[in-house]
This record gives sequence, C-alpha cells and structure tokens, in this order.
Amino acid sequence: MTKQFETATFAAGCFWCVEAVFSRLRGVETVISGYSGGELPAPTYRQVCSGTTGHAEAVQVRFDPEVISFAELLEVFWRSHDPTTRNRQGADVGTQYRSAIFYHDENQRQVAERSRQEAEETGLWLEPIVTEIVPYTNFYPAEEGHQDYYRHNPDQMYCRVIIDPKIHKLQKEFKDKLKRPE
Repeated sequence: MTKQFETATFAAGCFWCVEAVFSRLRGVETVISGYSGGELPAPTYRQVCSGTTGHAEAVQVRFDPEVISFAELLEVFWRSHDPTTRNRQGADVGTQYRSAIFYHDENQRQVAERSRQEAEETGLWLEPIVTEIVPYTNFYPAEEGHQDYYRHNPDQMYCRVIIDPKIHKLQKEFKDKLKRPE
C-alpha cells in the first residue's frame, strides 16, 4: 500500500531556520524552502527580499499523517519562532518574514485556528499572536542555494547564532518527535 502524504505550508521568518527545524521531525518526508502568498509568479530571492511581491519566505512540508499529524507540526511551529511579532523574526524585518499558516483545506484551517487558540491560552507569550491563517494559493521553490542551507553551511555565522539555538530547543522540547537522536 502506498503512503498517503499531506502537505503543510508555513512561514515563520527566515526559511533556512524553518526548514532546519521541520526537516528533523519523524514523519516529515521533505521540506522545501520557497515563497508563498504573493502575486508575482516564480519570484526570485532578490525580488522577495525587496518586500514588494507579497510573498513570505516559507517552507512546504510533505509529511506522513500516520506518523506526525498536522496538529503536531503546529505545536512545533508555535514553539520554534515568535508568533507575536508582525513582519519580523529577530533581525529579519519585512512582510517576507511574517508568521503565517497557509492552509490547504478546510480541515487544516480548523486545526490551525484551534491550535492558535490553544497556543494563546498557554501564556507562553506576553503579546497576542499575530500569525496569519490564510488559504494556500501558491508556492514557488527558492533557488537551489537556499535548499538544505543549514545542512550545507553549519559553520556559517547565521547558522551558528540563529539556527543552532532553534535546533537545541527542538531537541530539548520535542525529543520524542525527532527522526534520530542528535
């Protein structure tokens, strides 16, 4: 019997960070860095970074729902970035760095809305969550140099200063969801 994979699309700041986190989860088949939510067809990194295309840096996650559910992916999503800052993650500023869940169907919308409410109720953040929950309309893979960026550039300063702490947090808080001990 063929596995039935599902797709989730998330934006949570720099796609290098988001890809590095989700690619470590059991049940995640692939994670592709790219651009979602804008109007310009097939934008380039430079165009998206201009902040004028409407796209967010995003990842498309192909996952096995029998191993990890969409709700479990959302648990990781909420805890792996700051969902209370509009159009910003750390030093990355602009609409391309917004926090967003691009739902692929009505079920994902409902799960995302419920998950956002539950995340709000945890009291983890002092400010309200500003994450957009919007219909999926498009996704364009980023250029090859952006794919698996963390794996290919672990000693690059951005990776060491920004991504490493996210990976350590993931290892601590979601140990049971990781593909393998790291």
